[in-house]
Amino acid sequence: MSPSTALGTLPEWNLDDLYPGQNSPELAADLSRAETDSKAFAKSYEGRLAALDGAALAGAIVEYEKIDEILGRVMSYAGLVHAGNVSDPEVGRFYQTMQERANDIGTHLLFFTLELNRIDDAALDAKLADSEALAHFQPWLREVRAMRPHQLSDEIEKLLYEKSVAGRSAWVRLFDETMAGLRFPYRKRILTSTEIFDLLSDHDGKVRKDAAKSIGTVLEDNIRLFSLITNTLAKDKEIEDRWRNLPTPGVIGATWRTVSRTRWWRRCPRRWSPIPIRACRIAIMR
Repeated sequence: MSPSTALGTLPEWNLDDLYPGQNSPELAADLSRAETDSKAFAKSYEGRLAALDGAALAGAIVEYEKIDEILGRVMSYAGLVHAGNVSDPEVGRFYQTMQERANDIGTHLLFFTLELNRIDDAALDAKLADSEALAHFQPWLREVRAMRPHQLSDEIEKLLYEKSVAGRSAWVRLFDETMAGLRFPYRKRILTSTEIFDLLSDHDGKVRKDAAKSIGTVLEDNIRLFSLITNTLAKDKEIEDRWRNLPTPGVIGATWRTVSRTRWWRRCPRRWSPIPIRACRIAIMR
């Protein structure tokens, strides 16, 4: 009897509030609209942000927010579908496709936060004072500009952004899918990673001990792959931190923690876009 059969019929997320299906016309329409709107947005504003007055800059942020929320909706759906069945190759293909589409669309928007960061503090303060509409977005602007001292040239930022889907994100996905595929022998049963790790919280110490031994054995059998993933991710971060002139590995985390506790850095497909603007408002209200 397979582990899934032994568990019986498991509950599944109903994601219809996002999209009715992976091949739904609604999803295709949102991706098409986001691509069209992102290109039009770049054509209207790229290279012009510093010259905008406060009201015009607020209008640009509103347009950016609309596109950002479409991409957030798409990637939320894709991420939840993938999390629901990490081992399914068709689900993995869908998730990878959505990541690549969001990355391609986000390339047209990347200039926006980069140019916002190049606006002088005094100039931005004047725009904020001049426009109540722009002042509404001040918490979001503060978060965007938190990494301003460590921003690289536009060309390098674009390269890092476009490569992320085939670099760091790909290694993280390999780790997730490998963990999901592992099976752990435990007292004549074969458990998934979710089941065995849950036993580490059991009230019975003998249960925890046996579970820990099983986990150690299986992870040791896969130590070469997990070492490669971990070392690659660590080196990737070390290189980027060095280019950004971050003095210690903890600085980037400390910088973001001072701004927001609700960041989705690891999963976000758009490296220089912070959390969605409305989510930022909710976090502030809390």
